[in-house]
Amino acid sequence: MNRWARAVITASIAALALAAVPVSRSQANPVPVRIIAFNDFHGHLEPGENAVEVPDPSDPARTRRVRAGGAAYLATLVARLRAEQPRHVVVSSGDLVGASPLVSGLFSDEPTIEVMNAIGVDLNAVGNHEFDHGVDELKRLAQGGCRPEGHSPRQSCARLTYAGARFPFLAANVLDRSTGQPVFAPAFVKPIGGVRIGFIGVVTRSTPGIVVPSGIAGLRFVAEARALKEPAKALQAQGVQAIVAVVHEGGDADGGINDCANPRGAIFEIERELDPAIDVVLSAHTHQGYNCNIGGRPVIQGASFGRLVSVVDIAVDPATGDVVRGQSRARNLPVVNGAEGERGIAADFPPLPPDPAVAAIVEAYRSAAAPLANRPVGRISAPFERRPGAGGDHALGRLIADAQLAATRGNGAQVAFTNPGGIRASLHASGGDGVVTYADAYSTQPFGNSLVTMTLNGAQLKALLEQQWSGARQQRVRILQPSAGFTYQWDSRRPHGNRIEDMRLNGRIIDPTDDVRVTVNSFLAAGGDSFRVLREGRDRVGGPLDIDALTEFLQAESALRPLSPKTPARIRRTG
Repeated sequence: MNRWARAVITASIAALALAAVPVSRSQANPVPVRIIAFNDFHGHLEPGENAVEVPDPSDPARTRRVRAGGAAYLATLVARLRAEQPRHVVVSSGDLVGASPLVSGLFSDEPTIEVMNAIGVDLNAVGNHEFDHGVDELKRLAQGGCRPEGHSPRQSCARLTYAGARFPFLAANVLDRSTGQPVFAPAFVKPIGGVRIGFIGVVTRSTPGIVVPSGIAGLRFVAEARALKEPAKALQAQGVQAIVAVVHEGGDADGGINDCANPRGAIFEIERELDPAIDVVLSAHTHQGYNCNIGGRPVIQGASFGRLVSVVDIAVDPATGDVVRGQSRARNLPVVNGAEGERGIAADFPPLPPDPAVAAIVEAYRSAAAPLANRPVGRISAPFERRPGAGGDHALGRLIADAQLAATRGNGAQVAFTNPGGIRASLHASGGDGVVTYADAYSTQPFGNSLVTMTLNGAQLKALLEQQWSGARQQRVRILQPSAGFTYQWDSRRPHGNRIEDMRLNGRIIDPTDDVRVTVNSFLAAGGDSFRVLREGRDRVGGPLDIDALTEFLQAESALRPLSPKTPARIRRTG
Protein backbone atom coordinates (compact mmCIF):
# COMPACT_ATOMS: atom_id res chain seq x y z
CA MET A 1 0.00 0.00 0.00
CA ASN A 2 1.51 3.37 -0.99
CA ARG A 3 1.80 6.44 1.26
CA TRP A 4 -1.23 8.19 -0.27
CA ALA A 5 -3.55 5.27 0.36
CA ARG A 6 -2.33 4.91 3.93
CA ALA A 7 -2.86 8.64 4.59
CA VAL A 8 -6.33 8.63 3.05
CA ILE A 9 -7.35 5.68 5.21
CA THR A 10 -5.94 7.35 8.32
CA ALA A 11 -7.73 10.64 7.60
CA SER A 12 -11.08 9.14 6.67
CA ILE A 13 -11.37 5.76 8.38
CA ALA A 14 -14.75 6.50 9.92
CA ALA A 15 -16.20 7.65 6.63
CA LEU A 16 -14.76 4.76 4.66
CA ALA A 17 -16.35 2.28 7.02
CA LEU A 18 -19.61 3.10 5.27
CA ALA A 19 -18.38 1.38 2.10
CA ALA A 20 -20.28 -1.79 3.01
CA VAL A 21 -23.65 -0.01 3.27
CA PRO A 22 -25.85 -1.28 0.40
CA VAL A 23 -27.25 1.27 -2.03
CA SER A 24 -30.92 0.99 -2.91
CA ARG A 25 -31.46 4.00 -5.13
CA SER A 26 -31.48 3.50 -8.88
CA GLN A 27 -29.39 5.34 -11.41
CA ALA A 28 -32.48 7.33 -12.40
CA ASN A 29 -32.55 8.93 -8.94
CA PRO A 30 -29.14 10.52 -8.35
CA VAL A 31 -28.35 11.90 -4.90
CA PRO A 32 -28.07 15.71 -4.89
CA VAL A 33 -25.10 17.11 -2.93
CA ARG A 34 -24.21 20.76 -2.41
CA ILE A 35 -20.62 21.96 -2.04
CA ILE A 36 -20.45 25.33 -0.28
CA ALA A 37 -16.99 26.86 -0.63
CA PHE A 38 -15.07 30.05 0.01
CA ASN A 39 -11.39 30.87 -0.38
CA ASP A 40 -8.71 33.29 0.77
CA PHE A 41 -10.65 34.44 3.83
CA HIS A 42 -7.45 35.81 5.40
CA GLY A 43 -9.00 36.33 8.82
CA HIS A 44 -11.42 39.02 7.60
CA LEU A 45 -13.85 38.60 10.49
CA GLU A 46 -15.24 42.13 10.16
CA PRO A 47 -16.78 43.51 6.95
CA GLY A 48 -14.38 46.43 6.74
CA GLU A 49 -14.59 48.25 3.41
CA ASN A 50 -14.78 45.05 1.37
CA ALA A 51 -17.02 45.04 -1.69
CA VAL A 52 -17.58 43.06 -4.87
CA GLU A 53 -18.75 43.89 -8.39
CA VAL A 54 -21.96 42.01 -9.22
CA PRO A 55 -24.24 42.07 -12.28
CA ASP A 56 -26.83 44.85 -12.25
CA PRO A 57 -30.32 43.24 -12.27
CA SER A 58 -31.68 46.09 -14.38
CA ASP A 59 -28.87 45.84 -16.94
CA PRO A 60 -26.85 42.57 -16.95
CA ALA A 61 -24.23 44.19 -19.18
CA ARG A 62 -23.27 46.44 -16.26
CA THR A 63 -22.05 45.76 -12.74
CA ARG A 64 -22.71 47.40 -9.40
CA ARG A 65 -20.39 47.63 -6.43
CA VAL A 66 -21.96 45.97 -3.40
CA ARG A 67 -20.49 45.91 0.09
CA ALA A 68 -19.83 42.30 1.01
CA GLY A 69 -18.13 40.14 3.60
CA GLY A 70 -17.91 39.75 7.34
CA ALA A 71 -17.93 36.44 9.20
CA ALA A 72 -21.38 36.91 10.73
CA TYR A 73 -22.92 37.51 7.30
CA LEU A 74 -20.97 34.64 5.77
CA ALA A 75 -22.35 32.37 8.50
CA THR A 76 -25.92 33.38 7.64
CA LEU A 77 -25.50 32.68 3.93
CA VAL A 78 -23.85 29.32 4.61
CA ALA A 79 -26.72 28.39 6.95
CA ARG A 80 -29.31 29.31 4.30
CA LEU A 81 -27.54 27.28 1.64
CA ARG A 82 -27.42 24.32 3.99
CA ALA A 83 -31.10 24.62 4.79
CA GLU A 84 -31.92 24.51 1.07
CA GLN A 85 -29.97 21.28 0.62
CA PRO A 86 -29.44 19.06 3.69
CA ARG A 87 -26.79 17.02 1.85
CA HIS A 88 -23.91 19.47 1.90
CA VAL A 89 -20.21 20.02 2.56
CA VAL A 90 -18.60 23.34 3.61
CA VAL A 91 -15.09 23.85 2.26
CA SER A 92 -12.34 26.44 2.73
CA SER A 93 -9.99 26.44 -0.25
CA GLY A 94 -6.98 27.81 1.62
CA ASP A 95 -5.52 30.98 3.08
CA LEU A 96 -8.17 30.83 5.75
CA VAL A 97 -5.66 32.77 7.86
CA GLY A 98 -2.52 34.77 7.25
CA ALA A 99 -2.08 38.47 6.49
CA SER A 100 -5.16 38.90 8.68
CA PRO A 101 -6.60 42.14 10.04
CA LEU A 102 -5.87 42.99 13.66
CA VAL A 103 -8.97 41.37 15.21
CA SER A 104 -7.71 37.98 14.07
CA GLY A 105 -3.97 38.56 13.60
CA LEU A 106 -3.37 40.03 17.06
CA PHE A 107 -4.58 36.77 18.60
CA SER A 108 -2.52 34.42 16.38
CA ASP A 109 -5.54 33.84 14.11
CA GLU A 110 -7.24 31.73 16.75
CA PRO A 111 -10.43 33.87 16.42
CA THR A 112 -10.81 32.84 12.78
CA ILE A 113 -10.58 29.15 13.59
CA GLU A 114 -13.09 29.61 16.44
CA VAL A 115 -15.47 31.31 14.01
CA MET A 116 -15.03 28.60 11.36
CA ASN A 117 -15.82 25.96 13.98
CA ALA A 118 -19.04 27.85 14.71
CA ILE A 119 -19.91 28.14 11.00
CA GLY A 120 -19.37 24.41 10.60
CA VAL A 121 -16.53 24.18 8.08
CA ASP A 122 -15.89 20.57 7.11
CA LEU A 123 -12.35 20.90 5.74
CA ASN A 124 -9.64 23.39 4.81
CA ALA A 125 -7.08 22.84 2.07
CA VAL A 126 -4.03 24.74 3.27
CA GLY A 127 -2.85 27.77 1.31
CA ASN A 128 0.55 29.41 1.12
CA HIS A 129 -0.32 31.98 3.80
CA GLU A 130 -1.08 29.27 6.32
CA PHE A 131 2.70 28.72 6.31
CA ASP A 132 3.51 32.39 7.09
CA HIS A 133 4.60 31.55 10.64
CA GLY A 134 6.01 28.13 9.83
CA VAL A 135 4.70 24.60 9.67
CA ASP A 136 4.92 24.06 13.43
CA GLU A 137 2.66 27.03 14.11
CA LEU A 138 0.27 25.80 11.42
CA LYS A 139 0.09 22.42 13.12
CA ARG A 140 -0.63 24.12 16.45
CA LEU A 141 -3.36 26.20 14.86
CA ALA A 142 -4.96 23.05 13.50
CA GLN A 143 -4.52 20.88 16.58
CA GLY A 144 -4.94 23.39 19.42
CA GLY A 145 -2.92 24.57 22.39
CA CYS A 146 -1.49 27.95 23.32
CA ARG A 147 1.37 29.55 21.46
CA PRO A 148 4.55 29.57 23.59
CA GLU A 149 5.02 32.81 25.52
CA GLY A 150 7.72 35.09 24.20
CA HIS A 151 7.54 33.38 20.80
CA SER A 152 5.76 36.33 19.19
CA PRO A 153 4.20 39.68 20.06
CA ARG A 154 0.89 38.13 19.02
CA GLN A 155 -1.36 36.93 21.81
CA SER A 156 -2.64 33.39 22.20
CA CYS A 157 -5.44 31.74 24.20
CA ALA A 158 -7.09 35.11 24.82
CA ARG A 159 -10.39 33.29 25.52
CA LEU A 160 -9.68 30.20 27.61
CA THR A 161 -7.47 27.47 26.14
CA TYR A 162 -7.43 27.37 22.36
CA ALA A 163 -8.96 24.04 21.29
CA GLY A 164 -7.92 24.02 17.62
CA ALA A 165 -9.92 23.35 14.47
CA ARG A 166 -12.79 20.88 14.43
CA PHE A 167 -12.05 20.16 10.77
CA PRO A 168 -9.05 18.67 8.96
CA PHE A 169 -6.34 20.61 7.13
CA LEU A 170 -5.46 18.97 3.79
CA ALA A 171 -2.26 19.16 1.71
CA ALA A 172 -1.47 16.24 -0.58
CA ASN A 173 1.55 17.93 -2.14
CA VAL A 174 3.41 18.98 1.04
CA LEU A 175 5.84 16.18 1.89
CA ASP A 176 8.41 15.60 4.60
CA ARG A 177 11.74 15.45 2.74
CA SER A 178 13.17 12.81 5.06
CA THR A 179 10.25 10.36 4.88
CA GLY A 180 8.42 11.33 1.69
CA GLN A 181 5.18 11.26 3.66
CA PRO A 182 2.48 13.99 3.54
CA VAL A 183 2.75 16.42 6.46
CA PHE A 184 -1.03 16.89 6.49
CA ALA A 185 -3.79 14.51 5.44
CA PRO A 186 -3.97 14.47 1.63
CA ALA A 187 -7.69 13.69 1.45
CA PHE A 188 -10.95 13.62 3.35
CA VAL A 189 -14.10 11.63 2.65
CA LYS A 190 -17.56 12.91 3.54
CA PRO A 191 -20.45 10.38 3.66
CA ILE A 192 -23.72 12.06 2.65
CA GLY A 193 -27.08 10.45 2.05
CA GLY A 194 -25.66 7.02 1.29
CA VAL A 195 -22.93 8.28 -1.07
CA ARG A 196 -19.40 9.42 -0.39
CA ILE A 197 -17.54 12.49 -1.66
CA GLY A 198 -13.74 12.59 -1.62
CA PHE A 199 -11.82 15.85 -1.28
CA ILE A 200 -8.11 16.21 -2.07
CA GLY A 201 -6.26 19.38 -1.09
CA VAL A 202 -3.13 20.86 -2.67
CA VAL A 203 -1.36 24.20 -2.26
CA THR A 204 0.43 26.22 -4.92
CA ARG A 205 3.84 24.76 -5.66
CA SER A 206 5.22 28.33 -5.58
CA THR A 207 4.85 28.37 -1.78
CA PRO A 208 8.59 27.93 -1.04
CA GLY A 209 9.30 31.19 -2.84
CA ILE A 210 6.65 33.24 -1.06
CA VAL A 211 7.01 32.24 2.60
CA VAL A 212 9.92 32.43 5.03
CA PRO A 213 12.22 29.53 4.05
CA SER A 214 13.07 28.63 7.66
CA GLY A 215 9.40 27.97 8.38
CA ILE A 216 9.18 25.22 5.77
CA ALA A 217 12.66 23.73 6.14
CA GLY A 218 12.53 20.01 5.52
CA LEU A 219 9.40 20.18 3.38
CA ARG A 220 8.96 19.51 -0.32
CA PHE A 221 6.15 20.99 -2.41
CA VAL A 222 5.17 18.73 -5.30
CA ALA A 223 3.53 19.95 -8.53
CA GLU A 224 -0.21 20.20 -7.96
CA ALA A 225 -1.58 18.03 -10.78
CA ARG A 226 0.94 15.28 -10.13
CA ALA A 227 0.17 15.26 -6.40
CA LEU A 228 -3.56 14.91 -7.08
CA LYS A 229 -3.22 11.72 -9.12
CA GLU A 230 -2.19 9.19 -6.48
CA PRO A 231 -4.78 10.21 -3.85
CA ALA A 232 -7.48 10.15 -6.55
CA LYS A 233 -6.52 6.59 -7.50
CA ALA A 234 -6.39 5.62 -3.81
CA LEU A 235 -9.89 7.00 -3.27
CA GLN A 236 -11.20 5.15 -6.31
CA ALA A 237 -9.62 1.91 -5.12
CA GLN A 238 -11.59 2.33 -1.89
CA GLY A 239 -14.84 2.87 -3.77
CA VAL A 240 -14.97 6.68 -3.66
CA GLN A 241 -15.76 7.83 -7.22
CA ALA A 242 -17.06 11.39 -6.64
CA ILE A 243 -13.86 13.44 -6.19
CA VAL A 244 -13.32 17.18 -5.65
CA ALA A 245 -9.90 18.81 -6.02
CA VAL A 246 -9.44 21.74 -3.65
CA VAL A 247 -6.53 23.60 -5.20
CA HIS A 248 -4.97 26.66 -3.63
CA GLU A 249 -3.87 28.03 -6.97
CA GLY A 250 -5.82 30.21 -9.35
CA GLY A 251 -6.10 32.22 -12.50
CA ASP A 252 -8.41 34.78 -14.00
CA ALA A 253 -11.14 35.11 -16.62
CA ASP A 254 -12.90 37.99 -18.28
CA GLY A 255 -16.45 38.92 -17.39
CA GLY A 256 -18.26 38.92 -14.08
CA ILE A 257 -18.20 36.66 -11.04
CA ASN A 258 -20.13 33.96 -12.88
CA ASP A 259 -18.44 34.29 -16.27
CA CYS A 260 -15.51 32.51 -17.88
CA ALA A 261 -14.34 34.38 -20.97
CA ASN A 262 -10.69 33.91 -21.89
CA PRO A 263 -9.74 31.75 -18.89
CA ARG A 264 -6.03 31.91 -18.15
CA GLY A 265 -3.50 31.25 -15.44
CA ALA A 266 -2.00 28.40 -13.47
CA ILE A 267 -5.25 26.72 -12.42
CA PHE A 268 -6.29 26.16 -16.03
CA GLU A 269 -2.90 24.67 -16.82
CA ILE A 270 -3.36 22.36 -13.85
CA GLU A 271 -6.91 21.45 -14.91
CA ARG A 272 -5.66 20.26 -18.30
CA GLU A 273 -3.37 17.75 -16.54
CA LEU A 274 -5.93 16.40 -14.08
CA ASP A 275 -7.06 12.82 -13.91
CA PRO A 276 -10.55 12.44 -15.44
CA ALA A 277 -11.64 10.97 -12.09
CA ILE A 278 -11.72 14.47 -10.60
CA ASP A 279 -15.21 15.93 -11.00
CA VAL A 280 -14.94 19.45 -9.53
CA VAL A 281 -12.11 21.95 -9.05
CA LEU A 282 -12.37 24.53 -6.27
CA SER A 283 -9.62 27.09 -6.88
CA ALA A 284 -8.16 30.00 -4.94
CA HIS A 285 -5.03 32.17 -4.46
CA THR A 286 -5.56 34.88 -7.09
CA HIS A 287 -8.56 36.50 -5.35
CA GLN A 288 -10.59 36.51 -8.56
CA GLY A 289 -14.21 35.60 -9.15
CA TYR A 290 -14.94 33.27 -12.08
CA ASN A 291 -17.19 30.32 -12.83
CA CYS A 292 -15.98 27.98 -15.56
CA ASN A 293 -17.12 24.62 -16.85
CA ILE A 294 -14.47 22.72 -18.78
CA GLY A 295 -15.62 19.49 -20.33
CA GLY A 296 -18.37 19.13 -17.74
CA ARG A 297 -15.99 19.84 -14.84
CA PRO A 298 -16.70 23.04 -12.83
CA VAL A 299 -13.66 25.22 -12.09
CA ILE A 300 -14.66 28.04 -9.77
CA GLN A 301 -13.17 30.69 -7.47
CA GLY A 302 -14.98 33.08 -5.14
CA ALA A 303 -12.74 36.18 -4.92
CA SER A 304 -11.48 36.60 -1.33
CA PHE A 305 -12.14 37.86 2.22
CA GLY A 306 -15.52 36.12 2.46
CA ARG A 307 -17.09 38.41 -0.15
CA LEU A 308 -18.38 35.53 -2.27
CA VAL A 309 -19.51 31.99 -1.62
CA SER A 310 -19.04 29.42 -4.38
CA VAL A 311 -21.89 26.91 -4.62
CA VAL A 312 -21.49 23.73 -6.66
CA ASP A 313 -24.52 21.46 -6.83
CA ILE A 314 -23.66 17.97 -8.02
CA ALA A 315 -25.68 14.79 -8.55
CA VAL A 316 -24.16 11.46 -7.53
CA ASP A 317 -25.25 8.21 -9.13
CA PRO A 318 -25.92 5.88 -6.13
CA ALA A 319 -25.19 2.79 -8.22
CA THR A 320 -21.70 3.84 -9.31
CA GLY A 321 -20.93 6.51 -6.69
CA ASP A 322 -19.76 8.84 -9.46
CA VAL A 323 -20.87 12.36 -10.34
CA VAL A 324 -23.36 12.73 -13.18
CA ARG A 325 -21.35 15.39 -15.02
CA GLY A 326 -24.19 16.84 -17.06
CA GLN A 327 -26.13 17.76 -13.91
CA SER A 328 -23.40 19.81 -12.15
CA ARG A 329 -24.35 23.44 -11.58
CA ALA A 330 -22.10 26.14 -10.09
CA ARG A 331 -22.50 29.77 -9.13
CA ASN A 332 -20.88 32.50 -7.05
CA LEU A 333 -23.10 34.36 -4.57
CA PRO A 334 -22.23 37.68 -2.90
CA VAL A 335 -22.20 37.87 0.91
CA VAL A 336 -24.20 41.11 0.99
CA ASN A 337 -23.94 42.98 4.30
CA GLY A 338 -25.74 46.23 3.48
CA ALA A 339 -22.93 48.37 4.91
CA GLU A 340 -23.39 51.08 2.26
CA GLY A 341 -26.87 51.82 3.60
CA GLU A 342 -28.29 52.72 0.19
CA ARG A 343 -31.95 51.86 -0.40
CA GLY A 344 -31.47 51.29 -4.11
CA ILE A 345 -28.80 48.67 -3.56
CA ALA A 346 -30.71 47.06 -0.69
CA ALA A 347 -33.78 46.70 -2.92
CA ASP A 348 -31.85 44.77 -5.56
CA PHE A 349 -29.46 43.01 -3.17
CA PRO A 350 -31.20 42.44 0.18
CA PRO A 351 -28.59 42.43 2.93
CA LEU A 352 -28.12 39.32 5.01
CA PRO A 353 -28.76 39.52 8.75
CA PRO A 354 -25.68 38.75 10.87
CA ASP A 355 -25.56 35.39 12.61
CA PRO A 356 -25.79 36.27 16.33
CA ALA A 357 -23.51 33.51 17.62
CA VAL A 358 -20.71 34.32 15.18
CA ALA A 359 -21.22 38.07 15.67
CA ALA A 360 -20.75 37.56 19.43
CA ILE A 361 -17.42 35.78 18.92
CA VAL A 362 -16.16 38.53 16.61
CA GLU A 363 -17.33 41.25 19.00
CA ALA A 364 -15.52 39.63 21.93
CA TYR A 365 -12.22 39.72 20.07
CA ARG A 366 -12.90 43.19 18.64
CA SER A 367 -13.42 44.51 22.17
CA ALA A 368 -10.24 42.82 23.37
CA ALA A 369 -8.26 44.40 20.52
CA ALA A 370 -9.90 47.85 20.77
CA PRO A 371 -7.44 49.58 23.15
CA LEU A 372 -4.58 48.89 20.74
CA ALA A 373 -6.63 49.09 17.53
CA ASN A 374 -8.04 52.56 18.28
CA ARG A 375 -4.75 54.15 19.38
CA PRO A 376 -3.93 57.15 17.13
CA VAL A 377 -0.54 56.82 15.45
CA GLY A 378 -0.45 59.78 13.07
CA ARG A 379 -2.28 61.88 10.49
CA ILE A 380 -2.44 61.80 6.70
CA SER A 381 -3.88 64.36 4.29
CA ALA A 382 -5.21 61.72 1.85
CA PRO A 383 -5.11 57.94 1.46
CA PHE A 384 -1.78 56.30 0.64
CA GLU A 385 -2.72 53.94 -2.17
CA ARG A 386 -1.03 50.86 -3.66
CA ARG A 387 -1.54 51.92 -7.28
CA PRO A 388 1.91 51.77 -8.91
CA GLY A 389 3.22 54.40 -11.28
CA ALA A 390 4.92 53.63 -14.57
CA GLY A 391 8.10 52.48 -12.83
CA GLY A 392 6.32 50.28 -10.31
CA ASP A 393 6.64 52.15 -7.03
CA HIS A 394 3.63 53.65 -5.25
CA ALA A 395 2.82 56.10 -2.47
CA LEU A 396 2.32 53.54 0.29
CA GLY A 397 5.40 51.55 -0.69
CA ARG A 398 7.51 54.70 -0.53
CA LEU A 399 6.07 55.55 2.90
CA ILE A 400 6.79 52.09 4.34
CA ALA A 401 10.31 51.99 2.91
CA ASP A 402 11.02 55.45 4.34
CA ALA A 403 9.76 54.29 7.73
CA GLN A 404 12.01 51.23 7.65
CA LEU A 405 15.01 53.32 6.67
CA ALA A 406 14.37 55.78 9.51
CA ALA A 407 13.99 52.95 12.03
CA THR A 408 17.35 51.38 11.11
CA ARG A 409 19.62 54.36 10.46
CA GLY A 410 21.22 53.55 13.79
CA ASN A 411 22.32 50.25 12.22
CA GLY A 412 23.96 52.13 9.36
CA ALA A 413 21.09 51.74 6.88
CA GLN A 414 21.39 53.79 3.69
CA VAL A 415 18.45 52.36 1.74
CA ALA A 416 15.41 50.21 2.55
CA PHE A 417 13.28 48.00 0.32
CA THR A 418 9.90 46.42 1.03
CA ASN A 419 8.15 43.77 -1.04
CA PRO A 420 4.79 44.56 -2.66
CA GLY A 421 3.25 41.29 -1.46
CA GLY A 422 3.83 42.35 2.12
CA ILE A 423 1.68 45.45 1.69
CA ARG A 424 -1.82 44.10 2.14
CA ALA A 425 -4.06 47.19 1.99
CA SER A 426 -3.95 50.88 1.20
CA LEU A 427 -3.56 53.23 4.17
CA HIS A 428 -6.78 55.06 4.98
CA ALA A 429 -7.56 57.23 8.01
CA SER A 430 -10.51 55.88 9.97
CA GLY A 431 -10.46 58.75 12.45
CA GLY A 432 -11.59 62.31 11.88
CA ASP A 433 -9.21 64.96 10.54
CA GLY A 434 -7.07 62.33 8.84
CA VAL A 435 -6.20 60.47 12.05
CA VAL A 436 -4.64 57.06 11.40
CA THR A 437 -5.20 54.39 14.05
CA TYR A 438 -2.98 51.45 14.87
CA ALA A 439 -5.55 49.17 13.19
CA ASP A 440 -5.32 51.27 10.01
CA ALA A 441 -1.55 50.91 9.95
CA TYR A 442 -1.66 47.22 10.87
CA SER A 443 -3.92 46.46 7.92
CA THR A 444 -1.07 47.47 5.60
CA GLN A 445 1.64 45.45 7.40
CA PRO A 446 0.00 42.47 9.16
CA PHE A 447 2.79 39.88 8.99
CA GLY A 448 4.78 40.89 12.05
CA ASN A 449 8.16 40.72 10.29
CA SER A 450 11.22 42.21 11.94
CA LEU A 451 13.70 44.41 10.09
CA VAL A 452 17.20 43.28 9.13
CA THR A 453 20.03 45.55 8.00
CA MET A 454 22.86 44.01 5.98
CA THR A 455 25.70 44.98 3.66
CA LEU A 456 25.50 44.33 -0.09
CA ASN A 457 27.94 45.49 -2.73
CA GLY A 458 26.77 47.29 -5.85
CA ALA A 459 26.83 44.11 -7.95
CA GLN A 460 24.66 42.29 -5.42
CA LEU A 461 22.30 45.26 -5.25
CA LYS A 462 21.86 45.16 -9.02
CA ALA A 463 21.30 41.39 -8.84
CA LEU A 464 18.61 42.01 -6.20
CA LEU A 465 16.74 44.32 -8.54
CA GLU A 466 17.16 41.93 -11.48
CA GLN A 467 15.51 39.23 -9.35
CA GLN A 468 12.28 41.23 -9.47
CA TRP A 469 11.61 39.17 -12.62
CA SER A 470 12.59 35.79 -11.20
CA GLY A 471 10.52 33.23 -9.33
CA ALA A 472 8.07 30.52 -10.34
CA ARG A 473 6.49 32.70 -13.03
CA GLN A 474 8.85 35.32 -14.39
CA GLN A 475 6.12 37.31 -16.12
CA ARG A 476 4.90 38.42 -12.67
CA VAL A 477 7.27 41.28 -11.89
CA ARG A 478 7.53 42.11 -8.16
CA ILE A 479 8.84 45.66 -7.87
CA LEU A 480 10.56 46.29 -4.53
CA GLN A 481 9.52 49.60 -3.04
CA PRO A 482 12.59 51.78 -2.35
CA SER A 483 13.22 54.46 0.27
CA ALA A 484 14.01 58.10 -0.45
CA GLY A 485 17.38 58.81 -2.01
CA PHE A 486 17.57 55.59 -4.03
CA THR A 487 16.68 55.73 -7.73
CA TYR A 488 17.19 53.60 -10.82
CA GLN A 489 15.63 52.86 -14.19
CA TRP A 490 14.67 49.65 -15.98
CA ASP A 491 13.82 48.57 -19.49
CA SER A 492 11.56 45.54 -20.06
CA ARG A 493 12.86 45.19 -23.62
CA ARG A 494 16.31 44.24 -22.40
CA PRO A 495 17.14 40.56 -21.72
CA HIS A 496 16.41 38.98 -18.36
CA GLY A 497 19.25 39.74 -15.95
CA ASN A 498 20.23 42.97 -17.71
CA ARG A 499 17.24 45.28 -17.25
CA ILE A 500 18.49 47.52 -14.44
CA GLU A 501 20.62 50.60 -15.04
CA ASP A 502 21.62 53.92 -13.52
CA MET A 503 21.35 52.92 -9.85
CA ARG A 504 21.96 55.98 -7.69
CA LEU A 505 22.07 56.69 -3.98
CA ASN A 506 21.49 60.34 -3.13
CA GLY A 507 22.36 61.23 -6.72
CA ARG A 508 25.65 59.31 -6.82
CA ILE A 509 26.05 56.31 -9.15
CA ILE A 510 26.55 53.04 -7.27
CA ASP A 511 29.56 51.14 -8.55
CA PRO A 512 29.67 47.31 -8.48
CA THR A 513 32.30 47.34 -5.70
CA ASP A 514 30.58 49.93 -3.47
CA ASP A 515 29.26 48.64 -0.17
CA VAL A 516 25.72 49.73 0.73
CA ARG A 517 23.86 49.10 3.98
CA VAL A 518 20.41 47.79 3.06
CA THR A 519 17.35 47.22 5.25
CA VAL A 520 14.65 44.68 4.38
CA ASN A 521 12.09 42.73 6.39
CA SER A 522 12.96 39.31 7.79
CA PHE A 523 10.92 37.55 5.10
CA LEU A 524 13.03 39.09 2.34
CA ALA A 525 16.25 38.71 4.32
CA ALA A 526 15.73 34.93 4.27
CA GLY A 527 15.38 34.94 0.48
CA GLY A 528 11.60 35.15 0.36
CA ASP A 529 9.81 35.99 -2.93
CA SER A 530 12.85 34.45 -4.69
CA PHE A 531 15.13 37.37 -3.77
CA ARG A 532 17.90 34.85 -3.11
CA VAL A 533 20.80 37.30 -3.25
CA LEU A 534 19.71 38.73 0.09
CA ARG A 535 20.92 35.52 1.74
CA GLU A 536 24.45 36.72 0.85
CA GLY A 537 24.12 39.91 2.92
CA ARG A 538 26.98 40.54 5.37
CA ASP A 539 27.16 42.08 8.84
CA ARG A 540 23.51 41.56 9.65
CA VAL A 541 21.88 43.49 12.46
CA GLY A 542 18.31 43.00 13.64
CA GLY A 543 15.84 45.84 14.01
CA PRO A 544 12.28 46.51 15.18
CA LEU A 545 9.06 45.01 13.82
CA ASP A 546 7.87 46.48 10.53
CA ILE A 547 4.57 47.64 12.06
CA ASP A 548 6.42 49.43 14.89
CA ALA A 549 8.68 51.17 12.39
CA LEU A 550 5.65 52.36 10.43
CA THR A 551 3.63 53.62 13.40
CA GLU A 552 6.62 55.44 14.93
CA PHE A 553 7.41 57.09 11.59
CA LEU A 554 3.80 58.18 11.12
CA GLN A 555 3.71 59.67 14.59
CA ALA A 556 7.01 61.53 14.23
CA GLU A 557 6.54 62.81 10.68
CA SER A 558 2.95 63.99 11.11
CA ALA A 559 3.42 65.77 14.44
CA LEU A 560 3.30 69.21 12.80
CA ARG A 561 1.21 68.55 9.69
CA PRO A 562 -0.51 65.54 8.07
CA LEU A 563 1.66 63.42 5.82
CA SER A 564 0.91 63.75 2.11
CA PRO A 565 1.00 60.83 -0.34
CA LYS A 566 2.19 63.16 -3.09
CA THR A 567 5.81 62.06 -3.22
CA PRO A 568 7.83 61.74 -6.44
CA ALA A 569 8.42 58.36 -8.05
CA ARG A 570 11.81 56.78 -7.41
CA ILE A 571 11.83 54.25 -10.25
CA ARG A 572 11.80 55.12 -13.94
CA ARG A 573 10.76 52.74 -16.70
CA THR A 574 12.36 53.49 -20.06
CA GLY A 575 10.72 50.80 -22.14
